[in-house]
Amino acid sequence: MEHLLHYVWRHKIFPLRPLATTTGLPVEVVDPGLPNADAGPDFFNAKVRIDGTLWVGNVEIHRLASDWFRHGHDRDAAYANVVLHVVERADCDVPRPLPDGGLLPQLELECPADVAKRYHDLSQADDHPPCHATAAGLPRLAVHAWFAALQAERLERKAADIGQRLARLEGNWEDAFFVTLARNFGFGLNGDAFEAWASALPLRAADKHRDNLFQLEALFFGRAGLLDDEPTDEAAPDDYRTRLQAEYRYLCRKFELQPAATPRWRLLRLRPGNFPHVRLAQLAWLYAHAHPLLSRVAEAPDAAALRRLLSAGTSDYWTTHYLFGHPSPRRAKRVGTSAQDLLIINTVVPFLYAYGRYKADDSLCERAARLLDGLRPEDNHITRQWMADGLPVENAADSQALVQLSREYCDRRDCLRCRFGYEYLKQRK
Repeated sequence: MEHLLHYVWRHKIFPLRPLATTTGLPVEVVDPGLPNADAGPDFFNAKVRIDGTLWVGNVEIHRLASDWFRHGHDRDAAYANVVLHVVERADCDVPRPLPDGGLLPQLELECPADVAKRYHDLSQADDHPPCHATAAGLPRLAVHAWFAALQAERLERKAADIGQRLARLEGNWEDAFFVTLARNFGFGLNGDAFEAWASALPLRAADKHRDNLFQLEALFFGRAGLLDDEPTDEAAPDDYRTRLQAEYRYLCRKFELQPAATPRWRLLRLRPGNFPHVRLAQLAWLYAHAHPLLSRVAEAPDAAALRRLLSAGTSDYWTTHYLFGHPSPRRAKRVGTSAQDLLIINTVVPFLYAYGRYKADDSLCERAARLLDGLRPEDNHITRQWMADGLPVENAADSQALVQLSREYCDRRDCLRCRFGYEYLKQRK
């Protein structure tokens, strides 16, 4: 596999014997060069010593030497500065791409058998890659360095998502914050539905009724399509729902609102406290009591202040209901501490980071990092698996790194870009 040959070259995982060109000239790899992910040669600015002469230029890698012609490199000026052609099998000669003629030096390089086997083990593993045990035994500094890189990647990805929402919302940071917060109120299962709902919500109409929680609930539940559901046989007559329906019809006439697409809400396997009805009631409460949300978040000095801000309640109706028409024992439906921390991790932290970059305010970016360092790690199947293998997961920064690792590397079988995969592959018996 050519990509594995790239990996062997990049990390200089060479066979334990002298390297030589196909014509027998000795080769020393001083610097494999910088990998190129765009068009052009595979590695830039490599330094290789061939028969005692130091060459500085580019390196191209193929499985077969004839791929040079198959890919049209002989007609591409971008390959004029290639000084070494690395191949698994040299099935033909390749003319030197410089005007002085001659043949391009070629190095036949096979992937060591133990590396190929380990890569096969990694790529074929189902839920528990064999690199787990290796990762737990690595020096703490190596783990910390890889975690730091993964944390930065995850923040950049979330900042990019925020940038896309900003573009859709005409650069309104407060609206983008609310949409992001709403998405994370779905806590995974209903995340897409909450984002679709919040993106289509007429927020300027909501602003005009921010001082009236009942009207906000009518608008929020009406746009979510939850006032249109046909009552089940078990549902009791519900005057509150009837009043919300009437209020929503009035608001639609007042603001000339067109019918909205109804998100696909999921209730199966959800605990009642996570039902979209309860979460929408909490969002309405926040919209009424914590305006402007992003500004207040940016001013909050620490996690404790953020938890107080995000400890949303509900109207009195929802203290005795999880669904319309289904009374339940009275219980306050506040956002719990664990949920508050997840909202901080997935909404507040990336927004502080993205907003800090936008405002060129390093203090906001640093506060985002401090929040992750100070919060407890997330408890999910990803963190539990790594912790079971002995990897220390001490805070939310660590757990976010592992989520990034799982989704962007493990799930995609992208072991060749992973530091843990590298440590596993380079082991030599």
